[in-house]
Amino acid sequence: MSALSFTVQVALHTPSHSGVGDLLSYACERPLPPGTLVRVPLGSREVLGVVWEAAEGPGDGPADRALRPVAGVLDGLAPLDAGWRRLVGFAARYYQRALGEVALAALPPQLRDLRPEQLARRLRRPGPADGTAAETIKNIALSAEQESVRAQISAEKGPFLLFGSTGSGKTEVYLRCVQEVLEADPGDGLPAQALVMVPEINLTQQLEERFTSRFTGRFGAGAVVSLHSGMTHPQRLKSWLAAHSGQARIVLGTRMAVFASLPGLKMIVVDEEHDPSYKQQEGARYSARDLALWRGHAQGAKVLLGSATPSLESWHASRPATPEDPGGGRYVRLHMPSRIGAGELPKVRRVDMNQQPRRTVFSAPLLAAITERIARGEQCMVLLNRRGYAPVLHCADCEWKSDCPHCSAFQVFHKQDRTLRCHHCGYTVRVPWACPGCGSPDIAPIGRGTEQLEEQLGTLLAGVLRPDGQPVRIARIDADTTRLKGALESQLAQVHSGEVDVLVGTQMIAKGHDFRRITLVAAVQPDGALFSSDFRAPERLFALLMQAGGRAGRDAAYMAAQGSRCEMWVQSFHPKHAVFEALRQHDYPAFAAQQLQERKDAAMPPFAFQALVRADARTQEVAQAFLSAASAAAHAAGLPGLEWVTLYPAVPLAIQRVANVERAQMLLESPHRAVLQRFLAAWQPVLQATRSQPEHKGLVRWLVDVDPLTI
Repeated sequence: MSALSFTVQVALHTPSHSGVGDLLSYACERPLPPGTLVRVPLGSREVLGVVWEAAEGPGDGPADRALRPVAGVLDGLAPLDAGWRRLVGFAARYYQRALGEVALAALPPQLRDLRPEQLARRLRRPGPADGTAAETIKNIALSAEQESVRAQISAEKGPFLLFGSTGSGKTEVYLRCVQEVLEADPGDGLPAQALVMVPEINLTQQLEERFTSRFTGRFGAGAVVSLHSGMTHPQRLKSWLAAHSGQARIVLGTRMAVFASLPGLKMIVVDEEHDPSYKQQEGARYSARDLALWRGHAQGAKVLLGSATPSLESWHASRPATPEDPGGGRYVRLHMPSRIGAGELPKVRRVDMNQQPRRTVFSAPLLAAITERIARGEQCMVLLNRRGYAPVLHCADCEWKSDCPHCSAFQVFHKQDRTLRCHHCGYTVRVPWACPGCGSPDIAPIGRGTEQLEEQLGTLLAGVLRPDGQPVRIARIDADTTRLKGALESQLAQVHSGEVDVLVGTQMIAKGHDFRRITLVAAVQPDGALFSSDFRAPERLFALLMQAGGRAGRDAAYMAAQGSRCEMWVQSFHPKHAVFEALRQHDYPAFAAQQLQERKDAAMPPFAFQALVRADARTQEVAQAFLSAASAAAHAAGLPGLEWVTLYPAVPLAIQRVANVERAQMLLESPHRAVLQRFLAAWQPVLQATRSQPEHKGLVRWLVDVDPLTI
């Protein structure tokens, strides 16, 4: 038998539109188990791959003798287990991507570049000491509601949807459930592990602090690790290796963490499960929440979804059984309606902006309420989900506007650094001294962003003093003020310490943060989402406002000492809208019932299933022509399930040009998920063939987005 007497099938990062198959064959000197990481030649490069299938004896045929050999094996790492490979395989099939593309994107970037000898040196470095001398965990006493929920999670299989009001103590329930799973580990095999997911990077630090302080003494210094894109490549690799080896017992992370290698996985927690950030918007457009549910079911791990405003899909999936619907939903719904310490939810006050003077930003009643809170030493929060100073600059003489030359969008005016910046392609220029169209010096901002709100509040509150006689302190937190490393942590620390009286910001400040002294939250311009073309806009607005309101009055003892009730102010030109009516009552179930009925009547998700096919091209005509041709080809081929799938006409995206690339999309809809999946799988080669036709030469790329969140 020759030296290269074995064949392996290797998954490599080959995008689905490249035309290369999912697996490539290589020759090797010894049998390699599935899941082994290898370095292999691909064209003129050497890349990382994952052995997916192994077979002995390539034989003596010409094709077998032509196989290229494996260049190196990362022997220091245990193979990726079958559960991880099943997860990747499912994600690739469901989201219509190449197997290797998903598999390699799920691995740390630095691991893809390390040669075997480099990895061996890395693995020889000493890790943190483990916690063999375990301490007893000091737990906080649970409320009756928390204890009831914990007992139900312990007794039942799940998956669970924990519907808990803001401030009801969901995080403490997560801590207890994770503790139970880890301490129930018999210790005769792989150590039990838990995955805890949050929607955004800025929420990981405070959660990591709570988990670390709770579990380090019991399970060791390296028991809790984080995984998110804000970490450096070496940090991500270190955390991934700790999880893969079983040394890390708890992994905290954003959506990317759903693909972490966790051989002992026993529990998955998805906090703020409604958040759209769990849906990846580049490459393989997966939903980390949905994959967490699939992974938990496939690996026998409990899954706990938590939110004060669950997604309508999850709410529907957790519906209780009724005589008309004896099966009910597939999730177990748990409810914690009360705040810890008998704290009250904020009283919602609505201001009708039709009754205010024109161009009013802060109504007189709201300004008076903010002033009163500051004078008592309390903190306020002002929410506007638009950064920058103003959305656009405008010339009144010639109607010039600050359009982006590369996108069908405006450049946003940023006053602090005197720039016009496109938030889609990043193109930035200095603010002109005069109108580029007619030379008039009379150019002015239109609309408002957080930067302008901060400035106007500073003017309006200039004479207001804190209880210590110092002038009011206003801070702004958005993507512009938190660019530098450590900036967000520093700003949040100032809020927590009481150095900030009024916090102005975008949705970054609206969820997950445990501000103890904020007693008033104001949403100054929420109307934009009320009449959006996106059918999910009301749901997102309600969730954002409920989450923002939940930042107020979280410390019941502090509120009792102040002798006042926390408030949420909403300024709107449509104060009687159903969204604000439900918000006033803090009645998510009623809002969800009304929205689900509308969705059912219109055959919208979760009562139907959707996919988008998007085309990017040099011209809008080419993009739409490709989609129309692909639709016609699907009908001509009589693809399976076509009679149950509706293909809508191709249309431009809302922002149809970004970075000089025109974008169009086509919506697909079906009442059956499995039928839509079969159709999409059969349509892939048709899309590939349509792409190669000469008339579509100007096409840049195309992609499929299954279960899209933005249409």
